[in-house]
Amino acid sequence: MIAKLSSYLRNNSGFTKYLKNTSWLMSEKVIRLLIALSIGVWVTRYLGPDQYGILSYAQSFVAIFGAFSSLGLNDIIIRELVKSDEKENVILGSSFVLQTLGSTLIIVMIMISIMLNNNEPITNEIIVILGLLTFVKSFDVIGSYFHSKVRSKFMAITGLVGLLISSGMKIFLILNEFSLIYFVYVLAFDVVFLAFGKLWYYRKFGKSLLNWRFSWSISKSLLNDSWPLILSSIVISVYMRVDQVMIKEFLENSDVGQYSAAVRLSEAWYFIPTIICSSLFPAIINAKMRSDELYKERFQRLYNLMVVLGLSIILPVVFISDWIIQVLYGSAFSESAAVLNIHIISSVFVFLGVANQKWFISENFQAYNIICLGFGMVANVFLNLFLIPNYGIIGAAYATLISQFIASVLGPLVFSKTRSSFFMMIRALFLVQVFKDKRLL
Repeated sequence: MIAKLSSYLRNNSGFTKYLKNTSWLMSEKVIRLLIALSIGVWVTRYLGPDQYGILSYAQSFVAIFGAFSSLGLNDIIIRELVKSDEKENVILGSSFVLQTLGSTLIIVMIMISIMLNNNEPITNEIIVILGLLTFVKSFDVIGSYFHSKVRSKFMAITGLVGLLISSGMKIFLILNEFSLIYFVYVLAFDVVFLAFGKLWYYRKFGKSLLNWRFSWSISKSLLNDSWPLILSSIVISVYMRVDQVMIKEFLENSDVGQYSAAVRLSEAWYFIPTIICSSLFPAIINAKMRSDELYKERFQRLYNLMVVLGLSIILPVVFISDWIIQVLYGSAFSESAAVLNIHIISSVFVFLGVANQKWFISENFQAYNIICLGFGMVANVFLNLFLIPNYGIIGAAYATLISQFIASVLGPLVFSKTRSSFFMMIRALFLVQVFKDKRLL
Protein backbone atom coordinates (compact mmCIF):
# COMPACT_ATOMS: atom_id res chain seq x y z
CA MET A 1 0.00 0.00 0.00
CA ILE A 2 2.74 2.44 0.97
CA ALA A 3 4.72 1.25 -2.08
CA LYS A 4 1.79 2.21 -4.33
CA LEU A 5 1.58 5.62 -2.74
CA SER A 6 5.34 6.04 -3.19
CA SER A 7 4.98 5.26 -6.90
CA TYR A 8 2.16 7.78 -7.18
CA LEU A 9 4.25 10.58 -5.71
CA ARG A 10 7.37 9.77 -7.75
CA ASN A 11 5.33 9.95 -10.94
CA ASN A 12 3.93 13.33 -9.97
CA SER A 13 6.79 15.85 -9.90
CA GLY A 14 8.78 14.04 -7.22
CA PHE A 15 7.09 15.40 -4.13
CA THR A 16 9.42 13.63 -1.72
CA LYS A 17 8.32 15.66 1.25
CA TYR A 18 4.69 14.62 0.71
CA LEU A 19 5.76 10.98 0.59
CA LYS A 20 7.64 11.30 3.86
CA ASN A 21 4.76 13.16 5.45
CA THR A 22 2.24 10.55 4.34
CA SER A 23 4.51 7.67 5.35
CA TRP A 24 4.66 8.95 8.93
CA LEU A 25 0.92 9.36 9.12
CA MET A 26 0.30 6.00 7.47
CA SER A 27 2.74 4.22 9.78
CA GLU A 28 1.08 5.71 12.86
CA LYS A 29 -2.35 4.64 11.66
CA VAL A 30 -1.18 1.14 10.70
CA ILE A 31 0.30 0.65 14.17
CA ARG A 32 -2.92 2.04 15.67
CA LEU A 33 -4.88 -0.45 13.56
CA LEU A 34 -2.72 -3.36 14.69
CA ILE A 35 -3.19 -2.38 18.33
CA ALA A 36 -6.93 -1.96 17.76
CA LEU A 37 -7.02 -5.49 16.36
CA SER A 38 -5.29 -6.77 19.48
CA ILE A 39 -5.86 -4.61 22.56
CA GLY A 40 -9.06 -3.07 21.16
CA VAL A 41 -10.51 -6.47 20.35
CA TRP A 42 -9.50 -7.74 23.79
CA VAL A 43 -11.39 -4.84 25.37
CA THR A 44 -14.45 -5.63 23.26
CA ARG A 45 -14.38 -9.30 24.26
CA TYR A 46 -13.90 -8.33 27.90
CA LEU A 47 -16.84 -5.91 27.94
CA GLY A 48 -19.15 -8.20 26.00
CA PRO A 49 -22.02 -7.18 23.65
CA ASP A 50 -24.10 -5.43 26.35
CA GLN A 51 -21.39 -3.24 27.96
CA TYR A 52 -19.71 -2.59 24.62
CA GLY A 53 -23.09 -1.60 23.26
CA ILE A 54 -23.47 1.04 26.01
CA LEU A 55 -20.04 2.48 25.21
CA SER A 56 -20.67 2.49 21.46
CA TYR A 57 -24.05 4.14 21.87
CA ALA A 58 -22.54 6.90 24.05
CA GLN A 59 -19.74 7.49 21.55
CA SER A 60 -22.18 7.66 18.65
CA PHE A 61 -24.50 9.98 20.57
CA VAL A 62 -21.68 12.43 21.32
CA ALA A 63 -20.28 12.15 17.79
CA ILE A 64 -23.56 13.37 16.31
CA PHE A 65 -23.36 16.53 18.42
CA GLY A 66 -19.57 16.79 18.47
CA ALA A 67 -19.29 17.29 14.73
CA PHE A 68 -20.26 20.92 15.29
CA SER A 69 -17.32 21.64 17.60
CA SER A 70 -14.65 21.81 14.87
CA LEU A 71 -16.87 24.09 12.75
CA GLY A 72 -15.47 22.40 9.63
CA LEU A 73 -12.37 24.58 9.91
CA ASN A 74 -9.53 22.04 9.75
CA ASP A 75 -9.17 21.83 5.96
CA ILE A 76 -9.91 25.54 5.61
CA ILE A 77 -7.08 26.31 8.04
CA ILE A 78 -4.67 24.19 5.99
CA ARG A 79 -5.73 25.92 2.79
CA GLU A 80 -5.34 29.41 4.26
CA LEU A 81 -1.96 28.66 5.88
CA VAL A 82 -0.64 27.27 2.59
CA LYS A 83 -1.71 30.49 0.86
CA SER A 84 -0.52 32.94 3.52
CA ASP A 85 2.16 32.45 6.17
CA GLU A 86 1.92 36.06 7.31
CA LYS A 87 -1.53 35.58 8.84
CA GLU A 88 -0.60 32.37 10.67
CA ASN A 89 -1.16 33.61 14.24
CA VAL A 90 -4.42 35.33 13.39
CA ILE A 91 -5.76 32.31 11.51
CA LEU A 92 -4.87 29.91 14.33
CA GLY A 93 -6.07 32.23 17.09
CA SER A 94 -9.38 32.98 15.44
CA SER A 95 -9.96 29.30 14.63
CA PHE A 96 -9.20 28.26 18.20
CA VAL A 97 -11.69 30.75 19.66
CA LEU A 98 -14.36 29.72 17.17
CA GLN A 99 -13.92 26.02 17.94
CA THR A 100 -14.01 26.66 21.69
CA LEU A 101 -17.29 28.52 21.28
CA GLY A 102 -18.58 25.62 19.20
CA SER A 103 -17.61 23.17 21.96
CA THR A 104 -19.48 25.26 24.52
CA LEU A 105 -22.63 25.08 22.43
CA ILE A 106 -22.20 21.31 22.08
CA ILE A 107 -22.00 20.80 25.84
CA VAL A 108 -25.21 22.78 26.35
CA MET A 109 -26.98 20.68 23.71
CA ILE A 110 -25.72 17.43 25.22
CA MET A 111 -26.81 18.40 28.73
CA ILE A 112 -30.30 19.26 27.51
CA SER A 113 -30.51 15.97 25.60
CA ILE A 114 -29.53 13.75 28.51
CA MET A 115 -32.09 15.47 30.72
CA LEU A 116 -34.78 14.55 28.23
CA ASN A 117 -33.79 10.94 27.56
CA ASN A 118 -34.40 7.80 29.61
CA ASN A 119 -30.94 6.27 29.38
CA GLU A 120 -29.30 4.37 32.21
CA PRO A 121 -27.24 6.61 34.59
CA ILE A 122 -23.96 5.00 33.44
CA THR A 123 -24.79 5.80 29.82
CA ASN A 124 -25.43 9.48 30.57
CA GLU A 125 -22.27 9.69 32.68
CA ILE A 126 -20.20 8.41 29.77
CA ILE A 127 -21.91 10.85 27.41
CA VAL A 128 -21.01 13.81 29.67
CA ILE A 129 -17.35 12.74 29.95
CA LEU A 130 -16.96 12.28 26.20
CA GLY A 131 -18.81 15.52 25.54
CA LEU A 132 -16.42 17.55 27.70
CA LEU A 133 -13.51 16.32 25.59
CA THR A 134 -14.70 18.48 22.70
CA PHE A 135 -13.07 21.43 24.46
CA VAL A 136 -9.69 19.69 24.34
CA LYS A 137 -10.12 18.96 20.64
CA SER A 138 -10.00 22.70 19.92
CA PHE A 139 -6.20 22.24 19.93
CA ASP A 140 -6.60 20.34 16.67
CA VAL A 141 -5.86 23.69 15.00
CA ILE A 142 -2.22 22.98 15.84
CA GLY A 143 -2.50 19.72 13.93
CA SER A 144 -3.77 21.68 10.93
CA TYR A 145 -0.69 23.91 11.22
CA PHE A 146 1.66 20.91 11.05
CA HIS A 147 -0.30 19.46 8.11
CA SER A 148 0.04 22.73 6.21
CA LYS A 149 3.80 22.67 6.78
CA VAL A 150 3.98 18.99 5.75
CA ARG A 151 5.31 18.11 9.22
CA SER A 152 2.75 15.55 10.31
CA LYS A 153 5.61 13.40 11.62
CA PHE A 154 5.33 15.12 14.99
CA MET A 155 1.61 14.41 15.28
CA ALA A 156 2.30 10.78 14.42
CA ILE A 157 4.96 10.47 17.14
CA THR A 158 2.65 11.98 19.76
CA GLY A 159 -0.16 9.68 18.71
CA LEU A 160 2.04 6.59 18.94
CA VAL A 161 3.38 7.43 22.40
CA GLY A 162 -0.12 8.12 23.71
CA LEU A 163 -1.41 4.93 22.09
CA LEU A 164 1.24 2.77 23.74
CA ILE A 165 0.55 4.30 27.17
CA SER A 166 -3.23 3.93 26.89
CA SER A 167 -2.86 0.36 25.60
CA GLY A 168 -0.89 -0.53 28.71
CA MET A 169 -3.60 1.07 30.83
CA LYS A 170 -6.30 -0.98 29.09
CA ILE A 171 -4.39 -4.21 29.68
CA PHE A 172 -4.11 -3.31 33.36
CA LEU A 173 -7.85 -2.65 33.55
CA ILE A 174 -8.72 -5.96 31.90
CA LEU A 175 -6.36 -8.04 34.03
CA ASN A 176 -7.71 -6.42 37.19
CA GLU A 177 -11.34 -6.64 36.06
CA PHE A 178 -12.20 -2.94 36.22
CA SER A 179 -15.65 -1.70 35.22
CA LEU A 180 -16.69 0.08 32.03
CA ILE A 181 -16.28 3.64 33.32
CA TYR A 182 -12.51 3.23 33.73
CA PHE A 183 -12.16 2.41 30.04
CA VAL A 184 -13.92 5.70 29.35
CA TYR A 185 -11.28 7.49 31.45
CA VAL A 186 -8.62 5.92 29.25
CA LEU A 187 -10.38 7.27 26.15
CA ALA A 188 -10.28 10.70 27.76
CA PHE A 189 -6.57 10.28 28.48
CA ASP A 190 -5.90 9.64 24.77
CA VAL A 191 -7.49 12.93 23.76
CA VAL A 192 -5.80 14.99 26.49
CA PHE A 193 -2.36 13.45 25.86
CA LEU A 194 -2.57 14.16 22.14
CA ALA A 195 -3.46 17.80 22.86
CA PHE A 196 -0.46 18.20 25.18
CA GLY A 197 1.76 16.56 22.56
CA LYS A 198 0.66 19.07 19.94
CA LEU A 199 1.34 21.94 22.33
CA TRP A 200 4.80 20.58 23.20
CA TYR A 201 5.91 20.25 19.56
CA TYR A 202 4.41 23.63 18.69
CA ARG A 203 6.53 25.27 21.40
CA LYS A 204 9.56 23.24 20.33
CA PHE A 205 9.38 24.97 16.95
CA GLY A 206 9.58 28.33 18.65
CA LYS A 207 5.86 28.99 18.41
CA SER A 208 3.63 30.25 21.21
CA LEU A 209 -0.08 30.36 21.83
CA LEU A 210 0.48 33.80 23.34
CA ASN A 211 1.13 35.10 19.82
CA TRP A 212 -2.27 33.97 18.61
CA ARG A 213 -4.68 36.76 17.88
CA PHE A 214 -8.42 36.82 17.37
CA SER A 215 -9.84 38.78 14.47
CA TRP A 216 -13.52 39.31 13.73
CA SER A 217 -12.81 39.85 10.04
CA ILE A 218 -10.71 36.68 9.73
CA SER A 219 -13.30 34.75 11.75
CA LYS A 220 -16.08 35.89 9.46
CA SER A 221 -14.00 34.96 6.43
CA LEU A 222 -13.25 31.50 7.84
CA LEU A 223 -16.88 30.87 8.76
CA ASN A 224 -18.03 32.14 5.37
CA ASP A 225 -15.96 29.39 3.73
CA SER A 226 -16.52 26.73 6.37
CA TRP A 227 -20.24 26.94 7.09
CA PRO A 228 -21.04 24.36 4.40
CA LEU A 229 -18.38 22.13 5.98
CA ILE A 230 -19.99 22.65 9.40
CA LEU A 231 -23.26 21.39 8.01
CA SER A 232 -21.51 18.59 6.12
CA SER A 233 -19.71 17.47 9.30
CA ILE A 234 -23.03 17.31 11.12
CA VAL A 235 -24.63 15.45 8.23
CA ILE A 236 -21.70 13.01 8.03
CA SER A 237 -21.91 12.32 11.75
CA VAL A 238 -25.64 11.76 11.56
CA TYR A 239 -25.54 9.28 8.70
CA MET A 240 -22.39 7.59 10.06
CA ARG A 241 -23.65 7.25 13.66
CA VAL A 242 -27.42 7.50 13.64
CA ASP A 243 -27.72 3.78 12.90
CA GLN A 244 -26.21 2.85 16.29
CA VAL A 245 -28.42 5.37 18.08
CA MET A 246 -31.51 4.07 16.29
CA ILE A 247 -30.61 0.44 16.99
CA LYS A 248 -30.57 1.33 20.70
CA GLU A 249 -34.04 2.87 20.39
CA PHE A 250 -35.56 -0.08 18.51
CA LEU A 251 -33.57 -3.00 19.92
CA GLU A 252 -31.23 -3.67 22.88
CA ASN A 253 -27.77 -2.65 24.11
CA SER A 254 -26.44 -6.05 23.06
CA ASP A 255 -27.63 -5.45 19.48
CA VAL A 256 -25.73 -2.16 19.46
CA GLY A 257 -22.68 -4.08 20.66
CA GLN A 258 -23.00 -6.72 17.94
CA TYR A 259 -23.43 -4.09 15.24
CA SER A 260 -20.69 -1.79 16.57
CA ALA A 261 -18.16 -4.62 16.76
CA ALA A 262 -18.59 -5.23 13.01
CA VAL A 263 -18.64 -1.53 12.17
CA ARG A 264 -15.40 -0.88 14.06
CA LEU A 265 -13.64 -3.51 11.95
CA SER A 266 -15.12 -2.09 8.76
CA GLU A 267 -14.32 1.53 9.64
CA ALA A 268 -10.83 0.66 10.88
CA TRP A 269 -9.63 1.14 7.30
CA TYR A 270 -11.10 4.62 6.86
CA PHE A 271 -7.84 6.23 8.00
CA ILE A 272 -6.31 5.23 4.65
CA PRO A 273 -8.18 7.71 2.42
CA THR A 274 -8.15 10.35 5.15
CA ILE A 275 -4.37 10.25 5.52
CA ILE A 276 -3.62 10.04 1.80
CA CYS A 277 -6.02 12.80 0.80
CA SER A 278 -5.05 15.12 3.67
CA SER A 279 -1.35 14.74 2.95
CA LEU A 280 -1.78 15.27 -0.80
CA PHE A 281 -4.20 18.17 -0.45
CA PRO A 282 -1.46 20.87 -0.40
CA ALA A 283 0.04 19.32 -3.56
CA ILE A 284 -3.36 19.35 -5.27
CA ILE A 285 -3.91 23.01 -4.35
CA ASN A 286 -0.48 23.82 -5.81
CA ALA A 287 -1.32 21.88 -8.98
CA LYS A 288 -4.54 23.85 -9.40
CA MET A 289 -2.59 27.10 -9.31
CA ARG A 290 -0.10 25.80 -11.90
CA SER A 291 -2.14 23.89 -14.47
CA ASP A 292 -5.77 22.87 -14.82
CA GLU A 293 -4.74 19.80 -16.79
CA LEU A 294 -2.32 18.66 -14.10
CA TYR A 295 -4.96 19.36 -11.46
CA LYS A 296 -7.58 17.16 -13.17
CA GLU A 297 -5.05 14.42 -13.88
CA ARG A 298 -4.02 14.24 -10.23
CA PHE A 299 -7.60 14.07 -9.04
CA GLN A 300 -8.48 11.29 -11.50
CA ARG A 301 -5.51 9.26 -10.33
CA LEU A 302 -6.45 9.92 -6.73
CA TYR A 303 -9.95 8.54 -7.40
CA ASN A 304 -8.37 5.52 -9.13
CA LEU A 305 -6.18 4.89 -6.11
CA MET A 306 -9.16 5.12 -3.74
CA VAL A 307 -11.10 2.46 -5.67
CA VAL A 308 -8.20 0.04 -5.95
CA LEU A 309 -7.37 0.36 -2.26
CA GLY A 310 -11.04 -0.04 -1.33
CA LEU A 311 -11.43 -3.21 -3.39
CA SER A 312 -8.19 -4.66 -1.99
CA ILE A 313 -9.79 -4.43 1.47
CA ILE A 314 -13.33 -5.52 0.59
CA LEU A 315 -12.59 -8.73 -1.31
CA PRO A 316 -10.59 -10.57 1.39
CA VAL A 317 -12.95 -9.52 4.20
CA VAL A 318 -16.09 -10.69 2.36
CA PHE A 319 -14.69 -14.19 2.00
CA ILE A 320 -13.50 -14.62 5.60
CA SER A 321 -15.87 -12.44 7.65
CA ASP A 322 -17.18 -15.36 9.75
CA TRP A 323 -13.66 -16.48 10.58
CA ILE A 324 -12.58 -12.93 11.42
CA ILE A 325 -15.40 -12.42 13.93
CA GLN A 326 -14.90 -15.82 15.54
CA VAL A 327 -11.16 -15.35 15.97
CA LEU A 328 -11.28 -11.74 17.13
CA TYR A 329 -14.45 -11.52 19.21
CA GLY A 330 -15.52 -15.07 19.92
CA SER A 331 -18.91 -16.78 19.69
CA ALA A 332 -20.61 -14.07 21.81
CA PHE A 333 -20.41 -11.76 18.79
CA SER A 334 -21.50 -14.29 16.15
CA GLU A 335 -24.20 -11.96 14.79
CA SER A 336 -21.52 -9.41 13.84
CA ALA A 337 -20.22 -11.49 10.90
CA ALA A 338 -23.24 -10.89 8.65
CA VAL A 339 -23.11 -7.17 9.42
CA LEU A 340 -19.41 -6.98 8.56
CA ASN A 341 -20.03 -8.81 5.29
CA ILE A 342 -22.40 -6.06 4.15
CA HIS A 343 -20.92 -3.00 5.82
CA ILE A 344 -17.41 -3.51 4.44
CA ILE A 345 -18.68 -3.10 0.86
CA SER A 346 -19.49 0.54 1.59
CA SER A 347 -15.76 1.17 2.11
CA VAL A 348 -15.13 1.83 -1.57
CA PHE A 349 -17.79 4.56 -1.56
CA VAL A 350 -16.36 6.04 1.63
CA PHE A 351 -12.89 6.14 0.07
CA LEU A 352 -14.24 7.95 -2.98
CA GLY A 353 -16.26 10.28 -0.77
CA VAL A 354 -13.19 11.39 1.17
CA ALA A 355 -11.34 12.19 -2.07
CA ASN A 356 -14.39 13.93 -3.51
CA GLN A 357 -14.72 16.12 -0.43
CA LYS A 358 -11.24 17.48 -1.20
CA TRP A 359 -12.45 18.22 -4.74
CA PHE A 360 -15.42 20.16 -3.35
CA ILE A 361 -13.07 22.20 -1.13
CA SER A 362 -10.56 22.92 -3.88
CA GLU A 363 -13.38 24.06 -6.20
CA ASN A 364 -15.03 26.02 -3.35
CA PHE A 365 -18.23 24.02 -3.89
CA GLN A 366 -18.81 23.26 -0.22
CA ALA A 367 -22.51 24.07 -0.51
CA TYR A 368 -22.97 21.29 -3.07
CA ASN A 369 -21.06 18.94 -0.80
CA ILE A 370 -23.51 19.46 2.05
CA ILE A 371 -26.45 18.85 -0.28
CA CYS A 372 -24.99 15.57 -1.52
CA LEU A 373 -24.26 14.47 2.03
CA GLY A 374 -27.78 15.54 2.96
CA PHE A 375 -29.14 13.14 0.35
CA GLY A 376 -27.21 10.35 2.06
CA MET A 377 -28.31 11.38 5.54
CA VAL A 378 -32.00 11.51 4.65
CA ALA A 379 -31.76 8.17 2.86
CA ASN A 380 -29.98 6.60 5.85
CA VAL A 381 -32.52 7.82 8.41
CA PHE A 382 -35.53 6.67 6.41
CA LEU A 383 -33.93 3.36 5.46
CA ASN A 384 -33.07 2.70 9.11
CA LEU A 385 -36.61 3.56 10.20
CA PHE A 386 -37.90 0.87 7.85
CA LEU A 387 -35.13 -1.73 7.87
CA ILE A 388 -34.15 -1.93 11.57
CA PRO A 389 -37.63 -2.85 12.89
CA ASN A 390 -38.04 -5.41 10.09
CA TYR A 391 -34.54 -6.80 9.64
CA GLY A 392 -32.63 -5.81 12.78
CA ILE A 393 -28.95 -4.99 12.59
CA ILE A 394 -28.67 -6.50 9.09
CA GLY A 395 -31.12 -3.87 7.92
CA ALA A 396 -28.96 -1.14 9.45
CA ALA A 397 -25.95 -2.45 7.50
CA TYR A 398 -27.85 -2.31 4.20
CA ALA A 399 -29.05 1.21 5.03
CA THR A 400 -25.44 2.32 5.47
CA LEU A 401 -24.32 0.72 2.18
CA ILE A 402 -27.07 2.36 0.13
CA SER A 403 -26.77 5.77 1.76
CA GLN A 404 -22.97 5.84 1.32
CA PHE A 405 -23.38 5.26 -2.41
CA ILE A 406 -25.99 8.00 -2.65
CA ALA A 407 -23.94 10.56 -0.68
CA SER A 408 -20.51 9.87 -2.17
CA VAL A 409 -21.14 8.91 -5.79
CA LEU A 410 -24.70 9.52 -6.94
CA GLY A 411 -25.23 12.93 -5.33
CA PRO A 412 -22.81 14.93 -7.56
CA LEU A 413 -24.69 13.70 -10.65
CA VAL A 414 -27.64 15.94 -9.77
CA PHE A 415 -25.84 19.27 -10.34
CA SER A 416 -24.17 20.41 -13.56
CA LYS A 417 -21.27 22.05 -11.67
CA THR A 418 -20.41 18.85 -9.80
CA ARG A 419 -21.17 16.34 -12.53
CA SER A 420 -17.53 16.17 -13.64
CA SER A 421 -16.55 14.66 -10.29
CA PHE A 422 -19.29 12.03 -10.70
CA PHE A 423 -17.86 10.95 -14.06
CA MET A 424 -14.33 10.84 -12.63
CA MET A 425 -15.57 8.56 -9.84
CA ILE A 426 -17.45 6.35 -12.32
CA ARG A 427 -14.31 6.01 -14.45
CA ALA A 428 -12.44 5.04 -11.29
CA LEU A 429 -15.09 2.52 -10.21
CA PHE A 430 -14.96 0.80 -13.58
CA LEU A 431 -11.16 1.17 -13.69
CA VAL A 432 -11.44 2.95 -17.07
CA GLN A 433 -8.21 4.89 -16.64
CA VAL A 434 -6.33 1.79 -15.48
CA PHE A 435 -7.29 -0.22 -18.55
CA LYS A 436 -6.75 2.74 -20.87
CA ASP A 437 -3.28 3.62 -19.65
CA LYS A 438 -2.28 0.05 -18.72
CA ARG A 439 -1.26 1.28 -15.28
CA LEU A 440 -2.79 1.73 -11.87
CA LEU A 441 -1.59 5.26 -11.16
